[in-house]
Amino acid sequence: MPTVISADGTTIAYEHTGAGPALILVDGAMCYRAAGPMRPLAALLRDSFTVYTYDRRGRGDSSDTRPYATAREVEDLQALIAAAGGQAYVYAISSGAALTLATAAVDSRITKLALYEPPFIAEAGDDTRTKEYTERLNELLDAGQKGDAVALFMRHVGMPAPVVDGIRAQPGWALLEAIAPTLAYDDQLLAGGRVPRDLASTIGVPALILAGGASPQALQQAAKATADALPTATHRTLDGQTHDVSPEALAPTLTEFFGT
Repeated sequence: MPTVISADGTTIAYEHTGAGPALILVDGAMCYRAAGPMRPLAALLRDSFTVYTYDRRGRGDSSDTRPYATAREVEDLQALIAAAGGQAYVYAISSGAALTLATAAVDSRITKLALYEPPFIAEAGDDTRTKEYTERLNELLDAGQKGDAVALFMRHVGMPAPVVDGIRAQPGWALLEAIAPTLAYDDQLLAGGRVPRDLASTIGVPALILAGGASPQALQQAAKATADALPTATHRTLDGQTHDVSPEALAPTLTEFFGT
């Protein structure tokens, strides 16, 4: 398993497949290479690109270094860009989109970016809900209540409580608890749930901002607000898709965008 060492000494595990220009895939919350959407997506993109997937810090086979800061995780992605040959396209989903924006603002080696549903849900006017989530999440993590923190996150993103209870009863719940501290990292990346407009205005590379037509309106609105904040972005809706976007529905759109 290849690894890179980030600027603060954190080990970042990654893998790559395919041939062609480098394309890095960035996960959202609670996902990593062995548990998330990126491996299936990479399999559909590898005929056109050299596709890199990696475990964000604190997840999977990557290590972690405290205290967390957005700048440190930006350095992780920068280290992977270097390993990929010095420049790359980047696709990111959910909170990974916030990380990609932060990186693209300081690193011109990202030559194109595509983002799926950046969860800046306070753009829908629900600042109070976002603030209450942040406060409660930190309370639970500080108290060591990792399972409750994962359940809070799931309910926050719209999962019904009975479904959360069912998942919590499954053997795989322990794997989710293991990476629960990274929920605070994602929350810090989102910085209150608003699009970072000053930062976004400095990013001039071609950008594609995607949303699912069956996703909650708050996520669709967040995607549109993100596209409006980027000088060269195109906004597109994938009909029938939700936040759990199908790799089969997504791959052709990414291939078209990054391949032109």
